[in-house]
Amino acid sequence: MKEEPSKSGKGLEQAYAAQFEGLTPHRSRAERYAMGKRLRETCPRNAHAGWKAPADRPDPVRLVLEANQGRIPELLPLRHGRMVRSPFTFYRGAALNMAVDLAATPATGIRVQCGGDAHLVNFRGFSTPERRVILALNDLDETLPAPWEWDVKRLGASFVIACRDNGLSASTATEVVLTCARTYRERMAEFSAMKVLDLWYYAIDTEMLFPTIKDPKIRRRALQRVQKERGRSVAEDLFPKLVQEKDGRPVIKDQAPLIYHPPYVKNLPKIKEVYAGYRDSLAPAHRVLLERYEFKDAAIKVVGVGSVGTACLVTLLMAGDGDPLVLQVKEARASVLEAYAGKSVFANHGQRVVNGLRLMQPASDIFLGWTHGASGRHYYVRQLRDVKIIFAVETYRKAEMTLFAQMCGWSLALSHARSGDPAVISGYLGKSDAFDKALAAFSVAYADQTEKDHAALKRAVRDGKIKAFVEETK
Repeated sequence: MKEEPSKSGKGLEQAYAAQFEGLTPHRSRAERYAMGKRLRETCPRNAHAGWKAPADRPDPVRLVLEANQGRIPELLPLRHGRMVRSPFTFYRGAALNMAVDLAATPATGIRVQCGGDAHLVNFRGFSTPERRVILALNDLDETLPAPWEWDVKRLGASFVIACRDNGLSASTATEVVLTCARTYRERMAEFSAMKVLDLWYYAIDTEMLFPTIKDPKIRRRALQRVQKERGRSVAEDLFPKLVQEKDGRPVIKDQAPLIYHPPYVKNLPKIKEVYAGYRDSLAPAHRVLLERYEFKDAAIKVVGVGSVGTACLVTLLMAGDGDPLVLQVKEARASVLEAYAGKSVFANHGQRVVNGLRLMQPASDIFLGWTHGASGRHYYVRQLRDVKIIFAVETYRKAEMTLFAQMCGWSLALSHARSGDPAVISGYLGKSDAFDKALAAFSVAYADQTEKDHAALKRAVRDGKIKAFVEETK
């Protein structure tokens, strides 16, 4: 399928810039701060408090089914099974549901590059090309220019739901969200005072994070985890688990239902055509690097909750014996925010995701690129694992959850400051805890809504209206 032509050069730049409302970068910081402060008149900070479902709110189960459109049919029961497991897993898979709800909530009109799915599990530690380990929002399949409040509200509600899932008290959940909101507000004020290039080069690395961990036991565990991840390599750790030799050549092991070779993946000429398109999206220097590797195999790899059913592949490339490169090829569909924030200016949604990653993350994978397949699907590509640290939030007690709320609030503020106007946002947030309290109230109310929506999905599964495959938990 021939890809739709997109704007290029100046036209694309102008179209993209037009998606960010309220940016006045050439005014003084004081003027921009005052602009943000005036926004409280039209959108008071306490207007963000609470949540009440409107009478015409779409049925939550119908939205889950709507989000299934275009996904691989045989993987849908697995997606439903993961979502039905708990309110927390439902929330992770229901980005469309919350996008519909957020569109009806108050907003200042200030837009940033939003993650679109900024729940706490999507914040990860990963390695930069310079081999520093940094913290940032990692999964940006839904990224799009949109109101900054949407990301903050999705993050805040996720902390309440995660706290409940872990059996923590209601007061702890509220305290955790207040911590997250306060950190976002205070860090945004800090970023608003920085020079533009200083802000662009700023990254939250382990050297900055460790001093913020006051509990010596938690700090020691964090240090050990980072040292362990830094010592792991794809060749020594991931490769033996993922690859086997077949007919004298390395291939990806089938480990159904999570890793397998469907018929179309076995058609290597078509896969290589997709791979060639990806190669062309890279910078010339990175193409030279990629040419050191020879394409060997590809297979479907089921990941996460929200991505289950999309065409996500893992590809194996080799530069020689014991010298692998493992790339993740993820399908990029239209963002769930598009119906409410405007369509992407990029014809290829893979390019939309790549652009979002480069704007929101202080550093990007050198193999980050995009392509499209003969079926018309769009994809973005990155390394499957490069010192990737996934936080075990399901085990966190109060101390760990509070600390992680600080880290996520800090990280999200940085991502928004990079593309938005931190002085305007800081002027709106101010120095008091007015917005913090409003976000906490919204988060608690929306967690209640999520529990109701999850219960509706459970009933649909129980009544046989939706097929679900629930995996055994270890």
